[in-house]
Amino acid sequence: MANIQIRKYKDEDAEHVQEIFILGMSEHLPASFMHILKQPLTQMVLMCTFCAFLTSSKSFLLPILAVTLLLAGARQMVVYLLNKYIETCLRKDLRNISETYLGQKDSCFWVAESDGQVVGTVACLPSKNETGCLELKRMSVHLSYRRLGIAKALCQTVANFTRDRGYTAVVLHTSVVQTDAQKLYEHMGYKRISESAAPEFAAKIFNFNLIVYRLDLQQN
Repeated sequence: MANIQIRKYKDEDAEHVQEIFILGMSEHLPASFMHILKQPLTQMVLMCTFCAFLTSSKSFLLPILAVTLLLAGARQMVVYLLNKYIETCLRKDLRNISETYLGQKDSCFWVAESDGQVVGTVACLPSKNETGCLELKRMSVHLSYRRLGIAKALCQTVANFTRDRGYTAVVLHTSVVQTDAQKLYEHMGYKRISESAAPEFAAKIFNFNLIVYRLDLQQN
């Protein structure tokens, strides 16, 4: 992992951090759309629509057009939900990282820097749901700098920080479509402890679940 430095966030990093987060989240659009297409409800609606239009029109053109419009609408719904999530994250903490992560006890935000350029991010703060744990958040690595061990180093940074602060474990949340992230966390020793539907109504309908992982730490 040559020329990579992990350091605490500085205010001048804000634009680069937001860019990495937005690009990273946008990458999940195709996987999210495919996840929706695989759901029984989606397939039933598409099939019923096709059959209904085929029966009424006696032509393949109209049902194909109707299904195509439904697929386009589904994709736009995914885009809307993804953009809404991004905007919520920016508003809640990524537009004021210093106050959220550096101004509170047992919280921190780090960036991975390569030749003066911010290429990765990670943060942690006390978990609201798991007593005695810190929660890993905002893990993202720029697409051009993956497979270099940066994500592992960022995960280890959080684990070391958590142990040094006397906490017993790290927890994190990821989505069912983030399969690469799941593989990384499991490789780092995280155990899946629960899976449940996201709070949004559309997410519940399409089984867009959130997965909770936990890494128990050995205290020195």
